Amino acid sequence: MNRPTRKKKLGSYPHTMVVFSITLALLVIGLFGLLLIHAHKISTLVKENLEMQVYLERGLPETQLLRLQQDFSRKPYIAVKDRQPQVRFLSKEEGAKQLIDQTGEDFQQFLGDNPLRDAYLLKINADYADAKNLARIKNELKQEPGVFEVEYVESLITSVNENLRNVGLVLLGFAAVLTFVVVVLINNTIKLALFSQRFLIRSMQLVGATSSFIQWPFLRRAVWQGLVSGILAGLLLLALLQYAYLQLEELRLFRDERLIGALIAALVLLGMGIGFLSSWRAVRKYTGMSLDELY
Repeated sequence: MNRPTRKKKLGSYPHTMVVFSITLALLVIGLFGLLLIHAHKISTLVKENLEMQVYLERGLPETQLLRLQQDFSRKPYIAVKDRQPQVRFLSKEEGAKQLIDQTGEDFQQFLGDNPLRDAYLLKINADYADAKNLARIKNELKQEPGVFEVEYVESLITSVNENLRNVGLVLLGFAAVLTFVVVVLINNTIKLALFSQRFLIRSMQLVGATSSFIQWPFLRRAVWQGLVSGILAGLLLLALLQYAYLQLEELRLFRDERLIGALIAALVLLGMGIGFLSSWRAVRKYTGMSLDELY
C-alpha cells in the first residue's frame, strides 16, 4: 500500500535550523551589546567619582556654611545618588587628620597651626564631566561669596575623557561591523531556507496566485521565527549575565536594568525586522525568475 505523499504548503520549509541560526546570531550581537552597556556604566561611574574641591574663606559662620551647602546642592551639575546631592563638607581639622594619616607626620607640630581651609567636596554629574563644562563650573563657583578657591585635577579628567572616548569609538566600530555581519548571516540563512520553495512558488504563479498571496505565508513565518529567536536570545543572554554575576559579584554594580531591557527588545525587533525583509526580498527574487533560472 502506497503511503500518502505529504502535500507541500507555502512557507512550510523546516524552521528549526533557521530559528537556531538566527538565535545564535542575535545572541552574539546581544553579548556585544552587554559589553557596550557595562562599558557605558563604568564610564558614568568613573566620571561621577571625579571631585571638585571648593576651599572656603577662613572664619565663616555656621549660617553661611549652611547656605553654601544648600546653594551647591541645588546646582544642576551636582551628582545625585539615592536622591541626595553629592555635596560633602570637609573641615580643616578632618583634612589635617587625613593628611597626617597619609603621610605619617604631624605637620601641625612644627608649623604651630593648621594652615588648611574648610572645604566642600562636590561630585559632578557625568553629563558635565568634560573640560569645557568643568572650567565653566569652576568660574561660577568662584563667584560664590565665601569661596576662596576651586580646584580639580584637570589633567586626570582630560586623560579619563580621552581614554573613555577612544574606547567608546573602538567599541562602536566593532558593534557596527558585528551588526552588519549578523544581518548578512540572517539574510543568507533565510534565503537558503526559501531556496527549497522556489518551485512551489513557481507552481503557485502558474495557477494564477498573486504576489501578495504567495508572499504572505513566508513573511508571516519569518516574523514568527524572528520573534521566537529574539526571545530565545534574550533568555540566553539573561542566563549568561546571571552566571557572570555569580562568578564576579562586582559586576552587579554596573548593571542597568533599563538598558538591558531595551537591548532584549532591540534583539526581538531586529530578528523580526531582518526576517521580514530577507523573506520579502527572497520571495520577490524567486517570483521574478524564469523557469530556466530556477534550475
